[in-house]
Amino acid sequence: MHELSIAISLIDLAIEAVEDAGLAGPVNVVRVRVGALSGVVVEALDFAWETAAEGTMCEGARLDIERVPARVRCEVCKMETVLDEPPTFACDGCGLPTAEVTAGKEMDLMALELEDHTDQSVNEEETHEAAHP
Repeated sequence: MHELSIAISLIDLAIEAVEDAGLAGPVNVVRVRVGALSGVVVEALDFAWETAAEGTMCEGARLDIERVPARVRCEVCKMETVLDEPPTFACDGCGLPTAEVTAGKEMDLMALELEDHTDQSVNEEETHEAAHP
């Protein structure tokens, strides 16, 4: 299950972000964005999270996953289309096939909420992509 390695990568990124910001844990919430075409099974990532977080500053943290639908842009009419499941790579406007994916491949760490009385949080200004095939 490659979702365990993704969870471990997210935890490594979270720890690095907290340390780089000069803050202290523990982390309460880790917010991520997962695209429909990312190859990540969200339920498996959620399941792997607790195991990966054991013994780290993310232990006990809630993994908050935002699902991003896949979107494509038509090269001819420039219309953006949200893909259905299963995805059909065709424009809703003109019906022509399209392969320019504009959203849905991401796997990004977006923000962290830390346990502290000063309400610390870390927002990733530069989105970090977790390792995945």
